[in-house]
Amino acid sequence: VPASCRVVTSISDIPTGIPVHLELASMTNRELMSSIVHQVFPAVTSLGLNEQELLFLTQSASGPHSSVSSWNGVPDVGMVSDILFWILKEHGRSKGRASDLTRIHFHTLVYHILVTVDGHWANQLAAVAAGARVAGTQACATDTIDASRVSLRAPQEFMTSHSEAGSRIVLNPNEPVVEWHREGISFHFTPVLVCKDPIRTVALGDAISAEGLFYSEVHTHPHY
Repeated sequence: VPASCRVVTSISDIPTGIPVHLELASMTNRELMSSIVHQVFPAVTSLGLNEQELLFLTQSASGPHSSVSSWNGVPDVGMVSDILFWILKEHGRSKGRASDLTRIHFHTLVYHILVTVDGHWANQLAAVAAGARVAGTQACATDTIDASRVSLRAPQEFMTSHSEAGSRIVLNPNEPVVEWHREGISFHFTPVLVCKDPIRTVALGDAISAEGLFYSEVHTHPHY
């Protein structure tokens, strides 16, 4: 292990002030998921997860749309947005809550959403776009996006929320990353160019989150 690296066995071993990213994995124990939400989320800075993990999370912690048993095809953007908003509002950093969580990178096959608490992160547009790009290149095992091997399957229009009066968004191919805001939280949505015949899908979620983090800028001394 290089001298600059340090092996830790728990989050409590990480020095104060070091940003921590948690990539969720598939699980079936609701009590475990609930304990992670209440005990681990406040100790991490950033979170990465997919649509199955997001739905199981809200079911386990009685969050928005927790009565939904499964996604019907492409996860509804407005429902996903509501759950992500709830995570940061209820378990993220605020003036009255001792939590470090300020960022969530959600990824599903056809689109990604990067959600951040205002004042803590920058360069979100480039970060979410980079994650979508690596999803296409890694799955197809190419260095760059090959237009003949990918397809656009993201919803062409969607509502940004179903819990409140959300906005209707229509995708513009010339500006594919869409941004909206809700009570001090910013959302950056991007469609994904999906590989038609994927070759490498193992750890794709890890690659997406890692690429997004590489392009992200964290403010260690945030401005509220």
